[in-house]
Amino acid sequence: MQPEQIDFAAMIEQDRAARQKLEWRGTLLEYLDVVKANPRVADLAHRRIYDMIVSPGVRELDLETDPRAKRVFGDQTVKIYEFFKDEFFGMERTLDKIVRYFHSAAMGGEEARQVLYLMGPVGSGKSSLVERLKRGLEDLEPFYAIDGCPIQEQPLHLIPRHLRPAFEEMLGVRIEGDLCPACRWRLKEEFDGRYENFPVRTQSFSRRARRGIGVVPPVDPNNQDTSVLIGSEDISKLDRYSEGDPRVLELNGAFNVGNRGLVEFIEVFKNETEYLHTMITATQEKFVPAPGRHGTIYVDTCIVAHSNEAEWQKFKADHTNEAILDRIVAVRVPYNLRLSEEVKIYEKFLKRSKFNARIAPHTLEIASMFAILSRLEPTAKCDLVTKLKLYNGEEVLEKGRPKKLTAHELREDAKREGLFGISTRFIMKALDTALTQNDGSIHPINVREALIGMVKEADLGDDVRKRYLEFLQDTLHKIYLDLLEKDITKAFVFSFQGQAETLFQNYLDHAEAFVTKTKVKDPVTRDEMQPDESFLKSIEEQIAIIGPAADGFRQEVIAYLWSATRRGEKIAYSSYEPLKEAIEKKLMNSVRDISRIITKARTRDDEQRQKYDAMVENLIGQGYNEESIDTILKYAANHLWKD
Repeated sequence: MQPEQIDFAAMIEQDRAARQKLEWRGTLLEYLDVVKANPRVADLAHRRIYDMIVSPGVRELDLETDPRAKRVFGDQTVKIYEFFKDEFFGMERTLDKIVRYFHSAAMGGEEARQVLYLMGPVGSGKSSLVERLKRGLEDLEPFYAIDGCPIQEQPLHLIPRHLRPAFEEMLGVRIEGDLCPACRWRLKEEFDGRYENFPVRTQSFSRRARRGIGVVPPVDPNNQDTSVLIGSEDISKLDRYSEGDPRVLELNGAFNVGNRGLVEFIEVFKNETEYLHTMITATQEKFVPAPGRHGTIYVDTCIVAHSNEAEWQKFKADHTNEAILDRIVAVRVPYNLRLSEEVKIYEKFLKRSKFNARIAPHTLEIASMFAILSRLEPTAKCDLVTKLKLYNGEEVLEKGRPKKLTAHELREDAKREGLFGISTRFIMKALDTALTQNDGSIHPINVREALIGMVKEADLGDDVRKRYLEFLQDTLHKIYLDLLEKDITKAFVFSFQGQAETLFQNYLDHAEAFVTKTKVKDPVTRDEMQPDESFLKSIEEQIAIIGPAADGFRQEVIAYLWSATRRGEKIAYSSYEPLKEAIEKKLMNSVRDISRIITKARTRDDEQRQKYDAMVENLIGQGYNEESIDTILKYAANHLWKD
């Protein structure tokens, strides 16, 4: 079969033609017709960014049909923004605050004159959020600007102030701002004041071309030149033009560049306070000083700053910074605290990498557990593993019943959770180390070893290092052994799912008969018989339900499943978490001895060999790769079943 021929020239021409269709050139007079037909082309920066975020789609999580999400968020309304989907995980509350800022600013609220400040620990996603906004701007259709303007300003600035009320009424827009010095000079000298003939064109946002997107990196404290923010005068032109001539201006500062779009301040509080005063006028007054003696320049931009918590606390502690603090909307960007979402973060990074990663089950889960455990505050109400599960929306059992403790209740007691601990970058470095050392094949054992090595070498306090090693060498070791035993059990039990469902249906038949004081009908003989209490007890005792507690448990099971049936939910053995755990433990106990004997055996007879081979085949079906199975089974033999 011949490989498909790609016509590169045709691709290039198609792209060029598509881009040319978006280009527009004309005069202010023609631009007014464009605005009359579509007033939204004259939107200010905050409105443009808000529409950019919500236009791909917004939906609310249906918490009533998703019990896990209900346990995580309670009665809180949760919105999912397609703009951020598949890139940011476990950040629903943070994203909601960011979008609320842009919504209020888009409506002309006070936020339109304030800085959006993202505060969080290293690697929590602050820079990535800003990068997503910048990429979003670059993907937008071109915006209209004065042709040749050094700050790509809004063409409506050409309309004289005394005519603006009439034009605003006719166009259905509000006109804010004034011409920059360069365009004011051109209007007078080149167009003799005939502003209707001034050229207008479309421009696209571009980080690389420094058009509509400005970036302010931390500046050397000993050399904080404000030209980085507002541009400068080109002294080489002073021999041709007077000092007050706008033609000497180089309007290439971050605020000039970011006009109509966004200005990012990286590690904002590493700059001297005096250096940040320009930010005050840019937000509150919507202007910045022009270089030299050229007055001020109107700017329409969204300022987004970010730094870590230590710098924020230091800046807040200085009362002389009150003027700047009053113009900041601070949004915390903590580390993610949900296990399922943390796993998605590493899946995303690994998909983007060039590793041909072969990942055994539970590998990313164990690594993610370590990250989240390091970010949690201890509480007297439960241990950290229970807290991790509750934050993940899992049902945690206590004496066979769901624990009466909510994620919301725990979060209320922990104000700084997520602002400390292991970063996603730390975990990714460990995954990268394990991948390179093991030829792309990773499992919980070699990833845990990589993490232990990194923690021992990291610059950490002795108490922190001790706590992290305890998580890795004790807590997660035990958790992984439980997960591994369950996988091996499933591999030994022929049709684990089928047998679990059979046990489940039998339990329901006998429990319902017990609760309703009726008899059970034999499915084969159709004879009626008393409910088998010994069978019920053999299931219930797996989760320590014994004695008088059994009656209440059976009633709870039947009531829960009746309710689920009324809601139209499909009933399965996994529908009710306590019963699911009891059934799985029952099956695990039934094959524990044989799985232990066969796994630990150094030599096997024919029957054992067949069962071992079938187990390996079933493990491969569960997602294990052949390279890691031998290591994992030896680990199980050495640690799981000790004689």
